[in-house]
Amino acid sequence: MHFADRLVAACRKKGNALCAGIDPRWEQLPLEIRQRHAGATLEAMAAAFEEFSQRVLDIVAPLVPIVKPQSAFFEACGPAGMLAQQRVLAKAKTLGLIAILDNKRGDIASTAEAYADAALAGTPFDGKRLAVWGADALTVNPYLGRDAVEPFLVSARRCDGGVFVLVRTSNKGATQFQDLNCAGKPLYRHVAEAVGAWSSEHLGICGYGDVGAVVGATHPAELRLLREALPNVLFLVPGYGAQGGTAADTAAAFRADGTGAIINSSRGLTACFKPDDPQWEAAIERATKSTIQDLLQATPMRALRE
Repeated sequence: MHFADRLVAACRKKGNALCAGIDPRWEQLPLEIRQRHAGATLEAMAAAFEEFSQRVLDIVAPLVPIVKPQSAFFEACGPAGMLAQQRVLAKAKTLGLIAILDNKRGDIASTAEAYADAALAGTPFDGKRLAVWGADALTVNPYLGRDAVEPFLVSARRCDGGVFVLVRTSNKGATQFQDLNCAGKPLYRHVAEAVGAWSSEHLGICGYGDVGAVVGATHPAELRLLREALPNVLFLVPGYGAQGGTAADTAAAFRADGTGAIINSSRGLTACFKPDDPQWEAAIERATKSTIQDLLQATPMRALRE
């Protein structure tokens, strides 16, 4: 099934478009997990990250349609961390979740192809493709242009996967380059137009393409403009919660039928407790349910339940 069709169907099934970001940090892990994996080695940290992430998956799987593991935290643990990431992604798929691998890749030619195949379609070897990360989608940096994005599009379309391209990011320094005036409009608008064109090359039955845009909730006015300009593009929206974006700020990312936007929350869900809280799993469940209710009340996402 086309990536956008699978994603929209998953959101309708769960009645929301919340994406649970999984960004494991040692100092934020529950104390009981840290104590169980004590040892001051990268292998111990990787094991703790894997246990925490898998337990988070068990909590959120009945509630949300999408998860987004952040590759950087697993990579920081070395080879053991990469194995942990692989197993976390595999479990997410087993639980029926859409898994977006957040690694913001960007390179050219054979290097980009290798990155893309590792994340999506699998690495080619003797006429076969061997799965590596097996993600449903990944994030991509478009700074190098179409030839850098092309290998990701090819790999994604080979396995009915998706790509989310950085367009208007939620960080404070985004304006340094993204707002530069280029031919009478800011640079991010040029990127948005390119994403719209790439997305229209391969539309699903739902009307959305397999190339989405990353647009931060911390820029609600621009989010509204981009939704008007890109009606057939899925938006992955970071910045809600810990970065200052509110549910109302994300409202413009949705179409009236409740589709079109994926609202990510990472720290707000998986760092919502004190490390010594023995009820940390219940805290994550409460935070997830509370976030869903917040979005249902403040955005068109409520239409997914009608």
